[in-house]
Amino acid sequence: MYNVTKADGYVCFCERNTIKIFYPEEELIMLDCLKAINWKKTGLFAAGVAFGTAGIKILSSDDAKNVYSNCTAAVLRAKDCVMNVVSTVQENAEDIYAEAVEINEERAAKKECFEDEADDEDIEEVENEADDEAAADAE
Repeated sequence: MYNVTKADGYVCFCERNTIKIFYPEEELIMLDCLKAINWKKTGLFAAGVAFGTAGIKILSSDDAKNVYSNCTAAVLRAKDCVMNVVSTVQENAEDIYAEAVEINEERAAKKECFEDEADDEDIEEVENEADDEAAADAE
């Protein structure tokens, strides 16, 4: 590519023996520093800063604030609708729970009634058997 020669603190770059450019050695060091920079990453960073600054300007504009207000109002309306549905479901669940408790109480009362009747029948049978035995012994 280039032919490089040094003379008296200057560097001579020759390309195909047609163009000669002289640089001081200090500038050559600076050029080496510039070569070490990853320009793709630097460009992406600069683009990010530019888009970020533009984005902040756009997001803080009056039109954007109106959009935010309308979106927030829509969310609040949706919240009210959802809360109405939730309260209806909660009321229905309370009614179902109350009916279930009632059904269980009725079953417990019926079971108690059957147990009492069974106990009464057992006592009557024992008394009748005792009377029959006493009558049989008396004869």
